[in-house]
Amino acid sequence: MDLALQEAVAAGERGEVPIGAVVVHDTTVVGAAGNRTREFNDPTAHAEVLAIREACGNLEQERLGGCDLYVTLEPCTMCAAAISFARIRRLYFAADDPKGGAVVSGVRFFASPTCHHAPDVYPGIGEREASRLLKSFFVEKRG
Repeated sequence: MDLALQEAVAAGERGEVPIGAVVVHDTTVVGAAGNRTREFNDPTAHAEVLAIREACGNLEQERLGGCDLYVTLEPCTMCAAAISFARIRRLYFAADDPKGGAVVSGVRFFASPTCHHAPDVYPGIGEREASRLLKSFFVEKRG
């Protein structure tokens, strides 16, 4: 989670919402990213999606069944779907997102009968630091 938090800090420094994600295969990082939606003018450029894309490219496969994803904020519906389609084995996330989350909040994507694959989910890992980072970012943005 420390690496995901580093990616989140870097995203915040670029003016992006500070969310970071890291994909790990065995003990090797195979994908890492922070949000880049503003930089890329791409609403799908969430940290999770970018990290999954990088991991798939590095492993030269479309499925990541032996991989775990660490992310600093509860994934949204789009990212939860990407996690499902990529067949991520385990999802670790830091802070809950009652407004936009889709894992333990909102639509609870992985509990849906139409979900093809649900990872094992471990919430609250690094929650304090991730929450602090997000809150300070928005306090600064709003003045």
